[in-house]
Amino acid sequence: MALSYEIKCINKSDRTNIHERIVNIGGIKTDGNRWKISQQEAIAAIETNKWQFYVGQGVNKVDVIVAESAAGYKYLRTKNDTTTTNNLLSLPECP
Repeated sequence: MALSYEIKCINKSDRTNIHERIVNIGGIKTDGNRWKISQQEAIAAIETNKWQFYVGQGVNKVDVIVAESAAGYKYLRTKNDTTTTNNLLSLPECP
């Protein structure tokens, strides 16, 4: 079973294409230390069932999945939920 981690921050590129904007994702480990990995690392971990990621907590928890653009570019996004905002792109920048 994959380990599950909450994404609390992201780093964005200067690209305007929503599928190419996220460079890194990050969060806080249970020991209080920060973690940060590239979007490519996160995609590989999800696809190999090594890790799972989510945004929010409790009833507002939304799973992060790998999506693919029409051009074949893989990127991270959240499953559809009740919000109209982009759950990942609205997160603060990682230090």
